Formats: sequence, structure tokens, C-alpha cells
Amino acid sequence: MKTVKDLKPGQSGIVHIIDESGAFKRRLFDMGITPGIEIKLLKVAPLGDPLEISVRGYHLSIRKEQAEKIRLKEDFDA
Repeated sequence: MKTVKDLKPGQSGIVHIIDESGAFKRRLFDMGITPGIEIKLLKVAPLGDPLEISVRGYHLSIRKEQAEKIRLKEDFDA
């Protein structure tokens, strides 16, 4: 299954599940990253970490290891 880490700058995806539990999952939910929401990868830092994403109209920076936990629906192309 594709994750946010697999996106290239400018690509989008719809969150399917967050492959984590506990405080980390709660933190992502608090930031607005919930199933069914669109995420767009804006930029990747020069050394590959962190990633800048757009969620619900605002920008966030997340680590690659966090992006790997956010699984996207396979049938969405934007």
C-alpha cells in the first residue's frame, strides 16, 4: 500500500489508515490527518527529511518515519 513517503512533490493522496496506535496516532489526528482527508506533498528537504505536506489548507512538516505510517488509498490519482 502506498504511503505519504512514496509521494513525489506535487502529488496528492487520500488517507486510508494510520498504521500506528497510541500517542503518535493521536498527535496525527490532532494535526488533522484523519482517514478520508487529502494530503499533498509540497516539498522534501535537501537531505530527504523532513517532508512538507498540505493538510486541510495548512502546511505541516513531518519526518519520513512518520510519513511511512500514513497509508493512502490506492485508487486515488491527483
